[in-house]
Amino acid sequence: MSTTQIDRLRALLEPLAAGAGLDLEEVKVTQAGSRRQVQVDVDADGGVDLDTIAEFSRLVGEALDESDVMGSGAYVLEVGSPGAERTLTEPRHWRRAEGRLVKAQLADGTEIVARVLSADEDGALVEVQPVKGRGKAKERRLEYTEVAKARVQVEFNRKDEKLLDEAPDFDDTEDDDTEDAGDGAEDGSDSEDASDED
Repeated sequence: MSTTQIDRLRALLEPLAAGAGLDLEEVKVTQAGSRRQVQVDVDADGGVDLDTIAEFSRLVGEALDESDVMGSGAYVLEVGSPGAERTLTEPRHWRRAEGRLVKAQLADGTEIVARVLSADEDGALVEVQPVKGRGKAKERRLEYTEVAKARVQVEFNRKDEKLLDEAPDFDDTEDDDTEDAGDGAEDGSDSEDASDED
C-alpha cells in the first residue's frame, strides 16, 4: 500500500503535536506559484495562542528540514489553528464547540441549526433552534453517526450570557471619575490663567 505525501507528513508531525500538547487537525500541501505551501492546523482544549503556534512552527520547520518528506523543492510553511467556521469531524471538535451554534446536515438528508450544550465520545446534546425564529428551541441528543457534515457558525449578534454575567457591573461612579478628570483639566486651566495674570 503506497502512502501519500500527506500521510508521510502526518506521520512526521503527529508525534510533534502530541509532544506539544496539541492535536494535529489538518495538513494540506498546495502549489503557490513556483513554491509549494504546507499548511498545518493544530488545536487544543482552550484553543492555542500565538506563542504556542510560533513554537510549534519552529519545531515543524526543523522536522521538515531534517526529513526528505518535502523533497528538494522550495516550500512555504504556514502553521495556524482552525478557523471560526471549523468543520466538526471528531468528538473533540464537538466538545470544543460547546456553547457555539452549529449547522449540521444529517444522514437522512435533513439539516438542523443547533447550539451545542455538551458533548461526549458518541454524540452531543444540542438545542435545536426554531426555523425562522418560530416556536421554541428544543433539546435533542444527536449521535455522531446521524451527522453527515457539521460546521460551526459565526454569530455576529449573539450576546454571550456567560460573558455578560462575568463582566463587571456598570457603575454610575465612573461618570464621577470622568467629571473629576474634567475638574483636573479645569484646575490646569486655572493655573494657566494664574500664569497669564503674572
